[in-house]
Amino acid sequence: MKSSYRLSKRRRMRSILDVLLLLVTLPLVGIVLVGKPIQQYLEFPPLTHYVEHAEFSWLIFIALAFLTLVVVLPFMIRVLRRQLTAKPLEVQCHFFPWWGWLGIAVTGVTWVLAWTRFEWFSPLQAFTFSPLWFGYILIVNAWTFRRSGRCMLRDKPGYTAALFVLSALFWWYFEYLNRFVQNWYYVGLNDLSRWQYFVYATLPFSTVLPAVLGTRDLLATWPQLSAGLQSFIFIRVARPRVWAWVVLLLSCAGLAAVGVWPDFLFPLLWLAPLLVITSLQSIRGQRTIFAALEQGNWRNIVLLALAALICGFFWELWNICSMAKWIYAVPFVGRFKLFEMPILGYTGYLPFGLECAVVAEFLSGSHRTMDEEKRGQAGEQADPEVAIVESAL
Repeated sequence: MKSSYRLSKRRRMRSILDVLLLLVTLPLVGIVLVGKPIQQYLEFPPLTHYVEHAEFSWLIFIALAFLTLVVVLPFMIRVLRRQLTAKPLEVQCHFFPWWGWLGIAVTGVTWVLAWTRFEWFSPLQAFTFSPLWFGYILIVNAWTFRRSGRCMLRDKPGYTAALFVLSALFWWYFEYLNRFVQNWYYVGLNDLSRWQYFVYATLPFSTVLPAVLGTRDLLATWPQLSAGLQSFIFIRVARPRVWAWVVLLLSCAGLAAVGVWPDFLFPLLWLAPLLVITSLQSIRGQRTIFAALEQGNWRNIVLLALAALICGFFWELWNICSMAKWIYAVPFVGRFKLFEMPILGYTGYLPFGLECAVVAEFLSGSHRTMDEEKRGQAGEQADPEVAIVESAL
C-alpha cells in the first residue's frame, strides 16, 4: 500500500515538473531562437512597453465574433429548449451562514472605498481589490451552502487554504505569459519596489482559483443552467494517444511562437496551457477534464466556462474605477469595450475556467488512469473538485 502510494506520488510530481518545464521554457525558447533580447521579457516589475500591437480589423473582429457564436449558440439553444419542458426542481434551503453576511459587508464596504477617493483612506486606496474578492468568495460559498448544505470553504477548509496558495502561483504564470504578448498593463503601481510589487500582487492573485471554483459549485446548485447537457454532443476519438501527441506538439509549437508573433497568437495565452496539460494527461493514460465528453456530458465543462465568465465580469467591473487597475492592448479586436475589456476579450474566460479546474486537480491528486477507472481501482471517493457538481446535478 505504501509503495503504491509512493509510486503514485512520484508520478504526480513528475507530471507537475514536466508541465512546468514545458509551460515556462517554451516561450523563452521561441524568442531566443529568433534573436530577441531576453532581458525585456524578464523585467520585474513589468513596466516597459515593447510590443507594438496591430490596429483594429473589422474582418478579424467579425470572423472571431462569428466563430464564438458558432461555438456558444448550440449550447444556449439546447439549454433553453430544455427549460421549456423541464419541471422546476425544489431545492432544500438551509440557513445562510454568518460568514456569508460578513462577506456581503466586506464586499459592500470595500466596493464603496474602491470607487471613491476619501482622503483619509488614500494610503490604502490602491489595495482594495483583494478584500472585494475575499468577500466574494465568502458570499458564493455561503450561497452554495444555503442551496445545497455543502460548500468548499466549510467542508474542505484545508484544501481551500491550499487553493489560495496554488492560485497565486497559477496567476503569476499568466503574468509571465503576458510578458510575451503584453495584452494588459497595470497602472497606479509605478512607485512600488520589486518586493512590494510581488507582495501586493500575490494577495489578489491568490483569490482567482477559489473564486472561479466556488462560483462553479454555486452554479451547479441550479441544474436548469445545464439542462440537456448531460447527453448532448458525443466526442469519441479513435486512437486518442496519437491525437494527444499531435495536440501536444502543436500547442507546444504555438506556445514557443507566442512571443515571436504576439498579434496573431495571443489567443494561445488562454488555450495552449490547457492543451499542453490535457494532452500530457492523455498520453499517460490519465483521465482528462474532457473524458466525460465521450458520453456526451458537457455539464462540468459548461459550468466551469460560465463560472469564469461571471468572475471575469466582476473582475472587469471592479477594475474600472479602481485606483490601481489594468488596461488592455488587444490587437485586431480592441474596440467595443465592456468596462476596460474589449467585448470579444471575454471569450478568453471560457477556456480559462477549464484551466482553473485542471490546475486544481494537481492539488487534489485526482489523476486517475483510464485503465484504473475501467477496472474500478480508482476507489469509491469522488474527485474533491467535482464532488459538489456531481451531487448537485
